[in-house]
Amino acid sequence: MHSDEKGEDEVANKSIQDVVDTMTPEQKDAFYMAVGSALAEDPNALEDEDEYEDEDEDEEDDHDDSEEYEEEDDDEDPDKDDDDSEEYEEEDDDMGAIAHNLFEGNNTDNGDVLSHSEMQEIIEDGKRYGSMKESFLAHGITNIEYLFPDAKNLNTPPEFIARDQGWVTEVMNGVHHTPFSRIKSTFADLREDEARARGYIKGKLKKEEVFSLLKRTTTPQTIYKKQKIDRDDVIDITDFDVIVWLKAEMRMMLNEEIARAVLVGDGRLTSSDDHIKEDSVRPIWKDADLYTIKYPIAITKETTAAEKATAFIEACVRARIEYKGSGNPKLFAPESIITECLLLKDKNGRIIYDNIDKLATACRVSKIVSVPVMEGLTRVDKTDTLALQGIIVNLQDYNIGADKGGAINMFDDFDIDYNAQKYLIETRISGALIKPLSAIAIETKIPTADLSKASAGSGTGVSGN
Repeated sequence: MHSDEKGEDEVANKSIQDVVDTMTPEQKDAFYMAVGSALAEDPNALEDEDEYEDEDEDEEDDHDDSEEYEEEDDDEDPDKDDDDSEEYEEEDDDMGAIAHNLFEGNNTDNGDVLSHSEMQEIIEDGKRYGSMKESFLAHGITNIEYLFPDAKNLNTPPEFIARDQGWVTEVMNGVHHTPFSRIKSTFADLREDEARARGYIKGKLKKEEVFSLLKRTTTPQTIYKKQKIDRDDVIDITDFDVIVWLKAEMRMMLNEEIARAVLVGDGRLTSSDDHIKEDSVRPIWKDADLYTIKYPIAITKETTAAEKATAFIEACVRARIEYKGSGNPKLFAPESIITECLLLKDKNGRIIYDNIDKLATACRVSKIVSVPVMEGLTRVDKTDTLALQGIIVNLQDYNIGADKGGAINMFDDFDIDYNAQKYLIETRISGALIKPLSAIAIETKIPTADLSKASAGSGTGVSGN
């Protein structure tokens, strides 16, 4: 027999395990993964191991008996030898699909091996355990999670964890807009007696009417939000458009900051570089008494939550006597106040306002809007510390002005030195109430003993007037 033929016989006589042992660790992992995937799709793909072992023995016997005949036939029919070897290779390929050792641990140095019979036992036990994972663990198979599919993201792109934005929409859609940013308001105050008409008596001097003119000017300020992201990250993030997602976040937060400045101010110290000036975007809560009616609620340390809620509703109704704003206003209030009002019960223990619409009717407003950023806000008026409970206003009486080019704009740029995409969203606006006595701020005077509690519980601290 020639040396080439002898080498082929040695390869053919090798078992599957012998072939596998000649593989590199990477090849073994790939082989076992392929077999494992096929087995996961069809656990019955493996037939009885004993049957194949018997066939292997029969084939070996036949092969031994025919060796001497193969030598005689080599010269007579060379094509026949090729046919026999091809047939044997096909049979060997079939046997390769039922390898005796399906899995080795990820660490090839580990001698633990999962045999065909053990695999069959695990599959059968999987029905009893309720899951293949529990069955694998019961048979001492560790790191089975390596075979599980990768986790799939349910929220692509990522969801924002943010405050409720419903009130922002109410503010941004409710305010009055002008195409100019420098606003001047002039009023004649006719409330004093000197402005009244007078009766005439013959021989007496006719007196001139006296009234004062009131004027104020509001100038604009730029409000912006800036963000950057490395261009490599932009390219590598393929599950969603990260630029669109980033711009949406910037616009959302800019709108929230404008709405906050309109209602209560931005809450930053006036010395901060990031502070939105209150003479450019005038907060309704802290506006001059000519524009915002300040209505205090008298409470004591012994006042209960129910009593505070009842006093709040009464204040909303009583303060309307002085209100001179447009139409039927809305009430903007923190959720804690709204909740206490909805929990009010009558003497029989029944809920008085079983929905928020009934509460709005009781407060003489068209709608109640929950504002998260109003929670725990306080201001100092001379020696008193006042806590904000709610703002009643028709936002059509509040004007936001922006010159041409000062509306909300988005800019982007590329920093070639740092390989960074940079984005800027900004607007240049002014904002102020344009109608006297067009807003009401309901407040409570915090007792001295409760000041420390209010400061500890408020995320914004005490803000100045």
